[in-house]
Amino acid sequence: MHVRLLGTAAGGGFPQWNCNCTNCLGVRSGTLRTQARTQSCVAISTDYIHWFLLNASPDLRQQIEAFPPLTPPAGSPRSSSIAGILLTDADLDHTLGLFLLREGLHHTIYATPTVRRALTEGVTISPVLSHYCTMEWRKVSSTWTPLSYADRSASGLLYSAFSLPNKPPRYMRGDRETPNTGDRVGYRFIDESTGGRLTFMPGITAFNDTILTHLPACDALLIDGTFWREDEMKVMVGSDASASSMGHLPVGGPNGSLEVIAPLPITHKIYTHINNTNPMLIEDSLEHARVKAAGIEIAWDGLELTL
Repeated sequence: MHVRLLGTAAGGGFPQWNCNCTNCLGVRSGTLRTQARTQSCVAISTDYIHWFLLNASPDLRQQIEAFPPLTPPAGSPRSSSIAGILLTDADLDHTLGLFLLREGLHHTIYATPTVRRALTEGVTISPVLSHYCTMEWRKVSSTWTPLSYADRSASGLLYSAFSLPNKPPRYMRGDRETPNTGDRVGYRFIDESTGGRLTFMPGITAFNDTILTHLPACDALLIDGTFWREDEMKVMVGSDASASSMGHLPVGGPNGSLEVIAPLPITHKIYTHINNTNPMLIEDSLEHARVKAAGIEIAWDGLELTL
């Protein structure tokens, strides 16, 4: 299984267009040891030709152009090597890229019924895109299931989805405030040829028994690295929003994810979906050093793995 991290920042990217926090200012001016990142998106493939996207970033066009295997195949006037899109939730930073894929092709989209409803009634993606391209929505499976191409042929990957704690996206909260099963899922993948195993969780509010069971059972873990601390937004930009209120478990602190995943025997442990305010983005920071000392990678755009 080939894994390409197309984008590794949280919503807004790094630097964020309207943010002048010390991190964003530092990356713009070149005064901090760090690098810019686009919004979170991953591509996976068994043959390096046909690719499934994990979420659809608002920066997707830029990400496609930066990765030649996702550009149109040679000799084809209009085509795409994107075989399907698997959505973890209906958040805008994970779905707005669907609008960028409107130019006349068919798209196979895997999502929970809850996510599909939010995107149909809230963002109206389905009604809008129906005028430009065809779409097939496939309900995600919670048991190991072959991940197939649009024509139902085998990709060589198995997948399963598992529920993650979350709230509905902000644009749907006038309808309901309480979480529903299916508001957010994580994904597990197995390459049937190599046995390589990937777990993908770019958003996580808390660990539960199900998540803790799945964590060690993989060779690579892509996990939520949005915030370092619970009050990070207040400290960095004066916002009253906390990490947990925004649906994310902080990396640091006594109850943070670092403490949980550091001892796990996983070959590749990688933080992704990193907010522009997170100090671990700064390569000579204490937070960056703590993560690296724990044997965990801090994702960057273009990172690739083969499992």
